[in-house]
Amino acid sequence: MSNIKIITDGSCDFPKEILELVDPDIVRINVAFGEESYISGVDIDEKMFYEKMGESKELPKTSSPSLERFLELYKREDYEEIIVFTLTSKLSSTYSNAVISKNMYLEEYKDKRIEVIDTESGSIGAALMILKTYELIKNGKNMDEILEAVEQMKKDIIFYGTLNTLENAIKGGRVNPIAGKLINALNFKVIIKIDEGLVKPIDKARGEGNSLKKLFTYIKNSVDINEIESKDIIVGHANCPEKAEKIKKFIEDHYNFEKTLIANIGPIMGTFTAEGAILIAVL
Repeated sequence: MSNIKIITDGSCDFPKEILELVDPDIVRINVAFGEESYISGVDIDEKMFYEKMGESKELPKTSSPSLERFLELYKREDYEEIIVFTLTSKLSSTYSNAVISKNMYLEEYKDKRIEVIDTESGSIGAALMILKTYELIKNGKNMDEILEAVEQMKKDIIFYGTLNTLENAIKGGRVNPIAGKLINALNFKVIIKIDEGLVKPIDKARGEGNSLKKLFTYIKNSVDINEIESKDIIVGHANCPEKAEKIKKFIEDHYNFEKTLIANIGPIMGTFTAEGAILIAVL
């Protein structure tokens, strides 16, 4: 197995199976509700995050990991090569902080190769890329081969979702309050696509059942049926585990993906989606 360590940031939402298998180092992010600040995954878990977000009139603020947090990990690791996966650079300064920290480290220490990847994704999409990278490492692929494969993963990943409410979009000023409340009152659910580093609203459906059907239609139309057995799928949920379990069962009953996994959506993506959202990523 290659001597390569995987590092990622706290925006990546892992199913527990991938987290235990890969054992990545995670550069944690800060989440603030007013004057109260927490380190995600240390001081605050997903359940507490959604409780506090529901009680707050304003959206929580998340901050990119500092240069120091990246440097601390670079210095600590005894691996000769490190690959760092970050949230899309179009939504966060995490990628640039990871690169600056890498350059600072390499000015003083020249004993490692550090490659920083802008996933152009995040959340469960990044988790799938990390899983596939771990499998490449396990199979003895070198860093150059892995980097080439990761660039292809960015093109191949399929990532859609459905929002249960526009509450956070209203709070964040991305949707006019009157229009947003009307959409919520009419029970319309927005379908989103995570693509080219951005979260894009692409469609809507009335009611949860119709929105999930439409979500599956987008997924089905994007996946080559002949390749399903070699692909993994993750269902991410924003504090709605029962819904995610039902979707997982439906997928397992009707499709033969290699792995079907569930993950909690954490603060970075959860601040955008609000509670009740479902994300699905395939790679």
